[in-house]
Amino acid sequence: MKIQINDKRKIFAIQEEFGKTFPYLKIEFFAKPHRVGGASSKKIMKHPSKTLGECRTIHSDGIITITSGMTVADLEQNFRDIYGLSVQVFRKSGQAWLETTVTDGWTLEKQNQQGEMLSDFLSQKKSIEENEAAE
Repeated sequence: MKIQINDKRKIFAIQEEFGKTFPYLKIEFFAKPHRVGGASSKKIMKHPSKTLGECRTIHSDGIITITSGMTVADLEQNFRDIYGLSVQVFRKSGQAWLETTVTDGWTLEKQNQQGEMLSDFLSQKKSIEENEAAE
């Protein structure tokens, strides 16, 4: 997948493109980078209606290539080093979104598959519990 990066693009547009390829992952943008292995504070999360120009320190236009075989850490570092954007990948777990800080070494494909498995498992578990409660 290739995503166009420029100051006029909105965060939500990048998130939508990313989500089409990785439906069990989402990418969030922050005012500053998180420490390696550390979580990002929700207080500094950028609103999806903001433009990339309002969020970055390096204002060069270009295209970022994202492959299923790249790790979360590599993706986050590419956004930071090339475009001055602080991003964090989250993985779906049922109805919740979890930061991937502990598993940043996993590929995007593995993260997405894990998100799908967890979401399916939790959905099935909820259905079973609801059926048992109705009996």
